[in-house]
Amino acid sequence: MAAGYVELLRTRHAARLLSGTLVGRLPNATGHIAIVLFTRAEGGSYTLAGALAAVYGLATAVGQPLLGRAVDLRGQARVMLPAAVLSALGMAAFAFVGIGSLPLAYAAVGVAGLFTPPLEGGLRALWPSVLGRADKVHAAYALDAVAQEVMFTVGPLLVTLLVALWSPGAALLVINVIGVLGALSVVVSEPSRKWRSAPREAHWLGALRSPGLLALLGSFFFVGLALGSITVAGVAYADDAGQESVYGWLMAALGLGALLGGVVYGARQWAGVPERRLRVLVGLLALGYLPLTLTPGVLPMCVLAAVAGVFLAPSLACAFIVVDRHAPRGTVTEAFSWLVTTFGVGAAVGTGVAGPAIEGGGTAWGFAVAGAGGVAALLVLLGTVRVLSAPVGGGHVAGSAESDRNGAVEPGFSAGHQA
Repeated sequence: MAAGYVELLRTRHAARLLSGTLVGRLPNATGHIAIVLFTRAEGGSYTLAGALAAVYGLATAVGQPLLGRAVDLRGQARVMLPAAVLSALGMAAFAFVGIGSLPLAYAAVGVAGLFTPPLEGGLRALWPSVLGRADKVHAAYALDAVAQEVMFTVGPLLVTLLVALWSPGAALLVINVIGVLGALSVVVSEPSRKWRSAPREAHWLGALRSPGLLALLGSFFFVGLALGSITVAGVAYADDAGQESVYGWLMAALGLGALLGGVVYGARQWAGVPERRLRVLVGLLALGYLPLTLTPGVLPMCVLAAVAGVFLAPSLACAFIVVDRHAPRGTVTEAFSWLVTTFGVGAAVGTGVAGPAIEGGGTAWGFAVAGAGGVAALLVLLGTVRVLSAPVGGGHVAGSAESDRNGAVEPGFSAGHQA
């Protein structure tokens, strides 16, 4: 299992692109936490901290597909690095202005979010030209999903450490400087400099003109909703248990399950079309969320959380393949960015829905929102079988049905190409 990932990372440019992308995405992974900590340190209320973090998240959701489309049109280097610099300058302005002028504070975090570079979508657009074989790209998607779990675990710890060593303002500055360096590492690499999207048909809807992509986005909105509700329900569960540390254990168990699931999933090749496989994975994901409503003791609950996380990374990795198959030609970065946006918006809605559910019915009802989200995600996929069965894009990865037994890629494998 490990040998396959080692071989993948030994491919020229692969380790650099993965690590650079993860480092470059660090500000986005930690932005909401850093904003809350800084606002509280400045004397702001939790309401203000939450509002500023929400503006940052909303601006990011708006900016990702717009910048993704710009990358498809102009190339990665011309968009990614300027965007990363502008985003960092927005956070720097927030760190220096503070909350003394609320209009300026909101504007600063809005700029930081709006110009967050679409490194996640950009990396997935690069994998085919770097790895060349469909089986390796599938494994890279799984490794990407696993690496996200690690980043979203390590990132908050790094922010906490920087706050303890210096200050919340310093944490904002340092994290964003690191992010710019990560983006720089990616865009000066040979694959990023040479990558160009395939010619695209001019259309104002861009990637969203694909019915299959819309179906997938609808499903993963509810997956995001499920995860967002779990983060709130987990806090309520920890309060019921009388131990704040329980929340950390629950989230760690959820992340561990996702990490293990992603590693196992990416270590083998899968037969059949990815759309059918995605329905099975999302169904298992939904099934894993439902037992959380039992809210047993801490140890059994951590076990349930780990089980609930097992199929998250595989579902994401499979979704990446499906996005690629359904993205209209020349829109792959934008399409991946829409998935990031939809998932994030769903998570935000989940956090908003879980609170009233918990206040009205108790902690179990918060986890019930997660279960309902998983079921809704599956129902969307089941209700759109017809549109998902007809890929429209000239995607990077055609899936196992389009690759031969030796892993060789048939014509039409790549929607992006080397200049």
